Amino acid sequence: MSNELIINSTQEGERIALLQDKRLIEYHFDRNDTNYAVGDIFLGTVKKVMPGLNAAFIDIGYQKDAFLHYGDLGEQFQTLAKWTRLVHGGKAPVAHLKGFPRDAALEKVGKMADIVKKGQQLLVQIVKEPISTKGPRLSSDLSMAGRYLVLIPFSDTISVSKKIVSRNERDRLKRLIASIKPDGFGVIIRTVAEGRDVAELDRDMTNMANMWEQLYQNLRTAKPNDKVLGELGRTSSMLRDMLSDSFDAIHVDSQPMYEELRQYLQQIAPDKLELLKLYTGKTKIFEQFDLEKQLKTLFGKTVTVPGGGYLVIEHTEALHVIDVNSGNKSNQQSDQEATALMVNLAAAKEVARQLRLRDMGGIVVVDFIDMRSADSRKKVEDTVQQIMARDRAKFTILPITKFGLLQITRQRVRPEQNITTTEVCPTCGGTGKITASILVTDEIDFSIDELLVNQNHSGLTLYVHPFLHAYYTKGLVSKQMKWYMKYYKWVKVVKDTSLGLTDYRIHDERGEEIELHSRAAEINSLQDRDDESDD
Repeated sequence: MSNELIINSTQEGERIALLQDKRLIEYHFDRNDTNYAVGDIFLGTVKKVMPGLNAAFIDIGYQKDAFLHYGDLGEQFQTLAKWTRLVHGGKAPVAHLKGFPRDAALEKVGKMADIVKKGQQLLVQIVKEPISTKGPRLSSDLSMAGRYLVLIPFSDTISVSKKIVSRNERDRLKRLIASIKPDGFGVIIRTVAEGRDVAELDRDMTNMANMWEQLYQNLRTAKPNDKVLGELGRTSSMLRDMLSDSFDAIHVDSQPMYEELRQYLQQIAPDKLELLKLYTGKTKIFEQFDLEKQLKTLFGKTVTVPGGGYLVIEHTEALHVIDVNSGNKSNQQSDQEATALMVNLAAAKEVARQLRLRDMGGIVVVDFIDMRSADSRKKVEDTVQQIMARDRAKFTILPITKFGLLQITRQRVRPEQNITTTEVCPTCGGTGKITASILVTDEIDFSIDELLVNQNHSGLTLYVHPFLHAYYTKGLVSKQMKWYMKYYKWVKVVKDTSLGLTDYRIHDERGEEIELHSRAAEINSLQDRDDESDD
């Protein structure tokens, strides 16, 4: 299975597409103006303590105060708060935590009002970006993620990902990390660390220790609500989390982004540098890899399922609803149960793909076609589970109910991706109304007269809707021929199916489009002049 990362740089930010066997499975838009991303660490100020919620609202500079619950303070919150005060006050001369005295662990059941006070400054990390009308969700249980490891300050615990099942490998990794980790820090060993040697792990550990040093230096001079440590950009974080032996290429169409990623790959995976390629083709990179078409077909309200059937996807504030329909597949099997199972299995794969592609989080309800057999329902559940196993977000899947509903909860840390697939009507401009069609030929006649007589053009080319093309070119003595007899200059008429009935373009003898202004008010004067000549 091949994986390719396609990165298109725009003025607003980077469009990032992950392809799996040439099919789009993830899409992200990393905006340049986003200053509140998951992983960013701020020096926040407590604005309000809410005893009823057992939480506090924290000012980190966002338009809405961020939310910090008691359960997200972390066991070593008191130690972190003390260290923050010392560093910010200039009383902590070094960044390392060796020998730093720790307070007692925070009780799991306690009251926020007893721990924090209004106006207090805290180090907080964003765990959920602003979504809809809500501000960011915060945690004071800080962590710094690397490619193979996650560094946890004020802890001594070494944990290993549950996905590493070999006991020997788990023990080996724990021994290696225990020998290289700095004092005062705990470590979580990520799944991708399996089989890695000590040199790779040590390099990752050094990078994270440097991040902590940077946080320390920034905190010393930070002002309230300042960001003291920024998470990697969406592109770099995807490389950090997903880069593996299955990656075939990383295509970038911007020289600055190419240099940034090259520098980052040099730090985390020098052996993968040859995968990074700078795209210099004349065709836009998303069109070259057939991504524009995929985006338009995959982000609409209705999504076609490969092999037959389609999904209807609706979004509400509370949840997402996906309806599975059989379409023309309903007549292809004699057995109704077999038809339902066939369509549902294909839809299950597309549902799992859509959740990841649109980054849909929260509650998702999927209305599958009714199946009587418990075995059939189990097959559909297993298919969703199998495809979603590749998803980096945490999720839970409940069994299909007797009504054919499958309920999924998926980790929601960012606003869902949404792409407008509808386009403004080129004829009415989205107003639902067009100029009187009966006037278009008069306006064209006026434009031709103005260009040939007053501006002395020759060799004009008129582009019109096919209906108008027939009007001007057909007949014993066509309108086109009448122009020639009147002006002694030939006007070439070309049909253009992209134009609306009331639209037209005129190009000069050099093939350049002539800018035309609406002359509706002047048409009447032309008609008056024609009437006078007839008299």
